[in-house]
Amino acid sequence: MKREFPMLDLPVKHHFSKGIYGRELFIPKGTTLTGHIHKHAQLNVLVAGELSVLTANGVKRVKPPFVVVSPAGTKRVAYAHEDSIWLTVHGTEETDVEKIEAQFIAHSEIEYLDFCQALEDKSCPGLQSQ
Repeated sequence: MKREFPMLDLPVKHHFSKGIYGRELFIPKGTTLTGHIHKHAQLNVLVAGELSVLTANGVKRVKPPFVVVSPAGTKRVAYAHEDSIWLTVHGTEETDVEKIEAQFIAHSEIEYLDFCQALEDKSCPGLQSQ
């Protein structure tokens, strides 16, 4: 049985510094969410709040400071026990958010697998729900 939930438009703040893009997501208490599939490894930081997050070692209930590196192909799942702020950090000189999303995010499993297949070094890991 597949369950579908209403899509929420969660507020995002964008932060830029030399070679770094930070995507700050506000997650209201009581929200269950899934993240995007990322084409490259990235750094994730729980800045505020409390979440249950699916990790490589199962579901963990976490509070700040919580930092995790997500490998390429990771799609995070979380539940907010409190209003929370999640920061994803990418290395890029780009400042156009649409171009950054095209560079780092796959909008489906097929798009991610096509991205992996196109890599010359063939080192792209498979999909990982975390």
